[in-house]
Amino acid sequence: MSTVATPSQHPAKSIESDPTLSFSEQSRAAGIGAETINDFLNRQPRSVLIRLYEKPASCLAIFRLVPMLARQLIMQMLFLDGPLPVEDVLSWMSKEGKREYEDCVERLTKLSILAIRGQGIKQTLILNGVFTEGMRRALTGGGDHRSFGVPCDTEDKNAVGVGFLDEYARTKWETILHYMVGSEGSVVPREPVLYLLRRSDLMKKTNETSGGRTSSLGITSRGFQFLLEDVNTQLWHLLLQYLDMAEERNMDLVEVLGFLFMLGSLELGRDYSTEDLPETQLHMLEDFRDYGLIYQRKASSRRFYPTRLATTLTSNASPLLTTTTTTSSSGGTEQEEERGYVILETNYRLYAYTSSPLRVAVLNLFVSLKARFPNLVIGSITRESVKSALSNGISAEQIITYLTHHAHPQMQRNDPLLPVTVSDQIRLWEREKNRVLQESGSLFTEFSSQADYQQVLTYSQQLRVLRWNDDQRRMIFVTEQGNEPVRDFIRRRVVQS
Repeated sequence: MSTVATPSQHPAKSIESDPTLSFSEQSRAAGIGAETINDFLNRQPRSVLIRLYEKPASCLAIFRLVPMLARQLIMQMLFLDGPLPVEDVLSWMSKEGKREYEDCVERLTKLSILAIRGQGIKQTLILNGVFTEGMRRALTGGGDHRSFGVPCDTEDKNAVGVGFLDEYARTKWETILHYMVGSEGSVVPREPVLYLLRRSDLMKKTNETSGGRTSSLGITSRGFQFLLEDVNTQLWHLLLQYLDMAEERNMDLVEVLGFLFMLGSLELGRDYSTEDLPETQLHMLEDFRDYGLIYQRKASSRRFYPTRLATTLTSNASPLLTTTTTTSSSGGTEQEEERGYVILETNYRLYAYTSSPLRVAVLNLFVSLKARFPNLVIGSITRESVKSALSNGISAEQIITYLTHHAHPQMQRNDPLLPVTVSDQIRLWEREKNRVLQESGSLFTEFSSQADYQQVLTYSQQLRVLRWNDDQRRMIFVTEQGNEPVRDFIRRRVVQS
């Protein structure tokens, strides 16, 4: 068996590498954030949604997820005794708002929250009865549903504060990110986390050595794009995969969704009891500890603390605290570092003003690092470093997008932002890699005569397994699928003759 590189006349163009796409479009093309929790809910059957609305916390969470006009419609109808005429709704809307109204009605109808009765000007809007009851309870209280969690009625001798929970959540979440980029000394997450990363196509099986250790998983192109997103988008991307796995893991989807929505309504810094949680949600507690959504002092603890990652799931608040008041030794704050920390020169030299091990590990994916100081990393973009990134599925445009996204404020005055010589060379290195297409197969040589060679050549052409041939040296290369048929033909026809 042999492997040969053959010219690729029609190389496949990856949508992720299209320089005309914006940063958000590249993420959507890569599948990061392409589906939201709203899209997931839209494709659920009515029976699942009705069961979900039996929990007031779920009603309130979904209410927060729908557009503002949809919320106004719900509040207009929530305490009405009868249906609401469409004519009355349109009377307090402008012409421009009517299109938005139609979109909101369609959205609420898909969620089985709203129903339309009648035709023409006599149409009326009716709220789903189960949703109405659940939403009323969410706003006014009452009932024994306990969908907003059950606060512990005993004092926790090992109580923790908000600051501890923020640090715990950040550490847990960055542990996963460190593993993805292969940081030196990074902790290997539990198998359920690794399975989710593989299923999400954020990592793939590999035996390459990274960060001084041999890892069975390596980051993919989608995984690199995942690193560019904000924490909330990253978290929901994994949680949606988690929801998709509910059925195959014999978990009740309604209980899974209900627990996620409950977490979004809990109070940060307060401890809640686990005693009334069903089996599915107890199992979720164990899983969510790995992602930093939940803190428990030990696995058998009867209380848990939601972290900021959990309490901001269904809101627009920042999921993690940024320590904007922390000043580095260079005099700059981490908030300034967030705005941009990379300086790239025309000679391919790169200076990164960061003290974050995670950011250094990400840079190490496509930069040859030369020196590291407490708040500065120096390196170069080389052919070898870019080739290494390309071999992991990271595209040239993703590298350029990352450098643009994290460019230092001093570089913002440049036009274009990045040196053209560097960005063009990165693209050229990618084209250099894509000029050939590698394919496994069999190489047949040393034919005793031209007639034998011609017979085998004709047969492989008829089978459409021929990939390359050299008439002068009598060499034929066929695909892996054509190996056995061509060998059999040689034994039957060529050898015997």
